[in-house]
Amino acid sequence: MSEVSKKVVVVGGVAGGMSVAARVRRLDEQAEIVVFERGRHVSFSNCALPFHLSGMIPRAEQLVLMTPELLRKRHAIDARVRHEVVDIDRAARTVTVHNLDSDETFEEEYDVLVLSPGAVPIRPDIPGATAEHVFTVRDVTDIDHIKRHVDQPHVTDVVVVGGGYIGLEMAENLKHAGKNVTVVEMRDQVLTRLDEDIVQLLHHELLDQGVRLVLNDALTKIGEAGVTVASGTTVPAQAVILAIGVRPETTLAQQVGLKIGDTGAIWVDRHYRTSDSAIYAVGDAIEVFNQLTHKPSRLAMAGPAQRQARAAADHIYGVSQRQTGVIGSSVVRVFSLTAASTGLNEAECIQEHMSYDKAYVIGQDKVNLMPDSKPMHLKLLFEVPTGRILGAQAVGVGNVEKRIDVIATLIMMGGTLEDMRDLELCYSPLYSTAKDVVNNAALVALNVLNQEVHQVTVGDLRRLIVEEDAFVIDVREPVEWERGHIKGAVNIPMSQFRDRLDEIPKDRPVYCHCRIGQRSYNVVRALNQLGFPNAVNIGGSYLGFSHHEYFHDVADDRESLVTEYNFR
Repeated sequence: MSEVSKKVVVVGGVAGGMSVAARVRRLDEQAEIVVFERGRHVSFSNCALPFHLSGMIPRAEQLVLMTPELLRKRHAIDARVRHEVVDIDRAARTVTVHNLDSDETFEEEYDVLVLSPGAVPIRPDIPGATAEHVFTVRDVTDIDHIKRHVDQPHVTDVVVVGGGYIGLEMAENLKHAGKNVTVVEMRDQVLTRLDEDIVQLLHHELLDQGVRLVLNDALTKIGEAGVTVASGTTVPAQAVILAIGVRPETTLAQQVGLKIGDTGAIWVDRHYRTSDSAIYAVGDAIEVFNQLTHKPSRLAMAGPAQRQARAAADHIYGVSQRQTGVIGSSVVRVFSLTAASTGLNEAECIQEHMSYDKAYVIGQDKVNLMPDSKPMHLKLLFEVPTGRILGAQAVGVGNVEKRIDVIATLIMMGGTLEDMRDLELCYSPLYSTAKDVVNNAALVALNVLNQEVHQVTVGDLRRLIVEEDAFVIDVREPVEWERGHIKGAVNIPMSQFRDRLDEIPKDRPVYCHCRIGQRSYNVVRALNQLGFPNAVNIGGSYLGFSHHEYFHDVADDRESLVTEYNFR
């Protein structure tokens, strides 16, 4: 080994760790690179694990992207599986390694050590949590065991505990595999990255696809034939998937005295060095900086891990990269729907005491004339009074992730509503509308920010109707009204409202809606100029409200506030 070359030892051989190793090799052909992975595989696609259950990925071995043999031949990287690093001598710069197959222990020297141990699935401390038919999902071996178990003829009912990304992907793929699937979630909704008014679209879709949702109910016991939740309900299950979250794997870091951050993850500086300058850390185990809150946080995602890995490897060789922090962009498919989000949600804005407002719009993903044109629901959060974009969430059948990626780019660059309004985006009737839903959301948000119009969303409407006896005006045409309307609402169509102003009260708020919020917006603007300053638009309108109400109306046997739902 030459004087300028280094011996780099990496702990953890998945996304972050292998990315460090690959980048080091590109920077230094003479470097000695050793990767220790305690699992059976390195460089596998952990994000694709659930898709093996449905057969979309037919064979488990297809999830393995690179073997130790190929890494050695192609990249001269010494990757050793079933090797667990159990100790670090920071003064001597050695690691103690346990070969899990031979039960031998040995020491390995390093010039630079990189920790990428990932995160550990949480297993609750309840009766039955360690039974043979209870599984967590971390690697290829896990998903192979799950697949072999659920493919047995006697396994007809599967309970997935946890309604996050992994839980929903597991549920969908198990349903495609022909299983009766129940999702148990201790909170009152799945996918808490989404706000309550947007997530109801996913609840609706899961219900329609035959996935049972048990919400706001915690798992208390796992038996041989089923699970029991806090409410006392028992759900049949011959297999249980625990997807209730992960915790950063910090055991080794804490053992050797590395600094742990406020979030319980490994502290790193802007170059991903730990409190020991010879040790770096990347991936799910580290604490990251949230660009929007300016606070430390945790983010277990592959994209940020890849960027961290490159930055760490570069700094090992004296190349500095800027530190932008994270904003938390994500996407998941839930049967026919795609749900994506970026930045902060409302709960986080409230928790951080931010001055913010919101806009909820529904637009078509492509021109209405196209036979496959579908609605797209988009919610935008922005700072008041600056108009800085804080976050966005969208659900739809079309290219939802494209829209959220555009907004994520704006957030990373400190963009405002004006920037978003003026974006020049690709347009063809096959792909979008001339005024894309992204541009339209910015226009609506600017109207709210500038107090040119007042808006509530469909998430506010039930409370307004039930608790405040809100005066609701439906501005759709009579033929639309007859196909379904909000109970107690007054039908004053857009084509008639100027001749019926005497039916509209001036001494109380009046809430206007149409199908998606465009016609009612125009009516509200006109009413505000005609002496009705309390006229308010309902973002999402009847289409959004139908989706918002449907799941809980059905699941909770609740009296509906609409005569008929309209989902078109």
